[in-house]
Amino acid sequence: MPNSFRLFAGIVALSLSAMGWADSDRPAHAKGEPADTLQQAVTNMSEYNSKLEALLAKDELGAKELHEVHMITYTLENALQKIQAELEETAEVLEEVHIASETNKPEVVKEKGQVYLQTTGTLVK
Repeated sequence: MPNSFRLFAGIVALSLSAMGWADSDRPAHAKGEPADTLQQAVTNMSEYNSKLEALLAKDELGAKELHEVHMITYTLENALQKIQAELEETAEVLEEVHIASETNKPEVVKEKGQVYLQTTGTLVK
């Protein structure tokens, strides 16, 4: 049994390292601008969407423009990840409001409703 486990572990390790080789022709990864808060994510998305839009409006995308797009996507990915995480939490809060409204809990509706409005207010201006 231990030999079977070692064989399995070896196969998994080789598979994972092979997946790394498959991406070895991709450029090194940058970090992009952080999105530590929802407001920061929304601000970055707005700013970097504008940059991306300007690049996409060009007739041709050369190596310089493709590199700029590549770098922009890191910040946009960070922003989207933060927004997605916040929206998942916000959906849970809204569900609490929904259930509280059905079960006659006005205090919960008011409290959680304000949390929902505060978060979504950052997205909808």
